[in-house]
Amino acid sequence: MNVSEHIATAREFLEASNREFEAGDELQASEKLWGAATHALLAVTLAEGKSCGTHREMRVAADRISEDRDDPLLGLGFGIAEKFHANFYHGFMEDFQIERDRQTVREFVKLLLPDVPMDLHETNHG
Repeated sequence: MNVSEHIATAREFLEASNREFEAGDELQASEKLWGAATHALLAVTLAEGKSCGTHREMRVAADRISEDRDDPLLGLGFGIAEKFHANFYHGFMEDFQIERDRQTVREFVKLLLPDVPMDLHETNHG
């Protein structure tokens, strides 16, 4: 995938996550949030001429970008995205955590991809 495809995928996954949460499927919604975060991160690293193919490399890239941009929310946002990834497998997050933390993941994607609109209620139904 190229940079624009990763950006489009991140955006599509955010929209899909909203639909899954609205439908009550918190597991699929959680995994879509994780996917949005990772594709946004992949877009940035690829645009920098770098790559990250493993979960550990993505964690390192998120921390590096957070430090480079002097924005600790980026490191925190990736960590919360990791929590949604784990939630997909274990379903441990409570409703209040999901409501609060999904906003943080959306903000993480927005900060990585500032030119992509990230309105929480944005949908693209054709």
